[in-house]
Amino acid sequence: MRILVTGGAGYIGSITSDALLTRGHDVVILDDLRTGHRAAVPDGATFIQADIADRETVASTLDAHAIDAIVHFAASSLVGESMQDPTLYFSNNTAGTLTLLDVALHHGVDRFLLSSTAALYGTPDEVPIREDDPLKPESVYGESKYLIERTLDWLGRTANLGWTALRYFNAAGGTPHRGEDHRPESHLIPLVLQVALGQRDDIAIFGSDYDTPDGTAIRDYIHVLDLAEAHVVALEATEPGKGAAYNVGTGRGYSVREVIDTCREVTGHRIPATLAPRRAGDPPRLVADPSKLHATFGITPRHSDLHDIVTSAWEWHETHPAGYAD
Repeated sequence: MRILVTGGAGYIGSITSDALLTRGHDVVILDDLRTGHRAAVPDGATFIQADIADRETVASTLDAHAIDAIVHFAASSLVGESMQDPTLYFSNNTAGTLTLLDVALHHGVDRFLLSSTAALYGTPDEVPIREDDPLKPESVYGESKYLIERTLDWLGRTANLGWTALRYFNAAGGTPHRGEDHRPESHLIPLVLQVALGQRDDIAIFGSDYDTPDGTAIRDYIHVLDLAEAHVVALEATEPGKGAAYNVGTGRGYSVREVIDTCREVTGHRIPATLAPRRAGDPPRLVADPSKLHATFGITPRHSDLHDIVTSAWEWHETHPAGYAD
């Protein structure tokens, strides 16, 4: 297939683009480089620097490359920022995606894969979380993605769009050539590894009194390579007029303390940690039930043991201490 990957210069987008190329697809990456990195774009992909809301550029790209399908990563994704600047998130995420979809449908693109989020679930009533559990976002970020999923559902019914939404939990890990380089960084594993690199003094543990075995919050971590495989397989199975959402996780959770201890083991550094108050809206446990994804596509995570995740992340950060600025 000829695939447009929006946000393909970002962490997950670039690694998925590489997986699509390896699978034999033609890949065109559209990214405004607001948070992505030109150096992350894999060899073999065509790169276009533009915003998804740039209707003319998107239209000319779809025509020039005869695009068959879109994998849509481009989005603002910081929960805290979304609560401080909600219009940014509804504009970039929801309105921007509506523009992208409108242009795509007018140019005959009938397959669309959305990078969605577990933030749609808010604080879950039960864990592990299933796709049919209540959707009740507790942040503007989650709401902006929820509105996109609702739009996709209606376009599947009314415009014969084939769509798949992959609801991520915690993507982590790296490859020899690509890893996490967010500015500012907000994800636990790279933040802990920054302590080992001497780039910060310690790591904060937000809340140590949760109802969990060690008192710290538990999250489901999936290796970015397993996440990329899910994108490739799900896109290839997407059919016009059919749509569904899937959780992408492992079904296993690790606590903040377990993550820090594993980083200490892998790096050989002491990594000081300090206790801090809970952050508002942080649930004790967020763990996926990924059985629907596994049953539908016959794939299971192969790289997502926590030690393997941290090892791969550390290898990338050690060789790229300044990220893509190296």
